[in-house]
Amino acid sequence: MSQCESHVHSACVKVIGGGTQPTCASTFPTVTPPVAALPATVKIPVVLSTLQVQIHVDSFLKLPEPALEIKNIKKRLKVTQCLLIQEPDLNVTNGTGTLFLKGFVRKNIEYATRGCSTLEGVCGDIRHCTVDVPFSCTTAVPFTNGALPFTPIANTRTEFEFFRKQRLPHNAGFSEKDHLLSGDFSEYNQVSEEFFTELPFCELISARIVEYDEFLNRSQPCGPVPFEEREFTKIEEKMVISLVLQVLQNQPVVINGIL
Repeated sequence: MSQCESHVHSACVKVIGGGTQPTCASTFPTVTPPVAALPATVKIPVVLSTLQVQIHVDSFLKLPEPALEIKNIKKRLKVTQCLLIQEPDLNVTNGTGTLFLKGFVRKNIEYATRGCSTLEGVCGDIRHCTVDVPFSCTTAVPFTNGALPFTPIANTRTEFEFFRKQRLPHNAGFSEKDHLLSGDFSEYNQVSEEFFTELPFCELISARIVEYDEFLNRSQPCGPVPFEEREFTKIEEKMVISLVLQVLQNQPVVINGIL
């Protein structure tokens, strides 16, 4: 049995049916969905702010083998944290907040390697390397859309006690008419309140990355190669990331049915 025959599976993928089908008939029934009486209060995401954030990234990459040139770099922006920090009971009428951002740029780097070479040319393989380049920053958030976030309310804990009247021991020098008037130390009473405010969240609109990559340790390869060929393993990359996002919060909104 040949090596090719050993990899042939009798139960491989099959397509049954499919292909072009005749036109399907369709109708347009009148469907009246149930609608709440207006005006009504609904809870929906409210846009607190739309902002453009510029992030500067400077990092160093090291390839696992010498490369002659970079053929292509595909990039995808990933955000792992977008958190709006608010102080409890803070008056937000000043219209600003602080946003913490974290994430990374996933880069797939395709580069050419040297397999064999002469003074007239170089042949080799196209290899690839995928890396995650992290970034983090904080930025001020202006609430310019007329909506303000609901600020967290601080939890409270208060103690209370009951009055108690007790007789005093005669052998301790107290008169029979004397009584101890105080709070009741034989019990512990407390009222605690918790307030649950929905956390604002983010949605990404767009991302633009301007990148500048410089090869740091270019050197003359061993053996015969064309005079201009150099190999390198280290790359310094500088990126300017322009990120457009929205900050939202679920809030109750009155719908009055007037368009």
